[in-house]
Amino acid sequence: MVGFLNLIRHMKFIITLAIFGITTNCFAQKDTASTPIDSNTVIVHKDPRLELLVKKQAQINEETSRDGRRTDKGYRLMIISTNNRDEALAAKTKIYTYFPDLKAYMWYQSPYFKVKAGNFKDRKDAEAFQRRLNTYFPKGVFIMKDVIEVKSGKGIDDEINP
Repeated sequence: MVGFLNLIRHMKFIITLAIFGITTNCFAQKDTASTPIDSNTVIVHKDPRLELLVKKQAQINEETSRDGRRTDKGYRLMIISTNNRDEALAAKTKIYTYFPDLKAYMWYQSPYFKVKAGNFKDRKDAEAFQRRLNTYFPKGVFIMKDVIEVKSGKGIDDEINP
């Protein structure tokens, strides 16, 4: 029986050494000196016309966004300044109902919702519209200096000829 126990102990020792040797070999690092440095590079073959298309699209994007952001000094009509959002939306809707060609702008400037209308280059054009809008907004419509949107091509957005 003692011989059998010694044999089992020796087998445990041999198995432990074998497992240790295998795991040590598995986790060993590779020698980087023998591998080439550029082994992870990728070569891309592309049609040279793609570069021309990308440049043309970038040019088109620049031109269209430049036209979209043309602004100038001018006048807008202050329609309402209220802390009631529904009241501001009703005013904006009323502008679009009675003056569909007049552009209305609404924004929140804490704690007020403000509605302005129009893009007038000249004050006299804004005054003409002010008189017309006063009939729909009896609390008063005020002319404000503002940065206005300018339509591309025309140079000036006078909205509607009163």
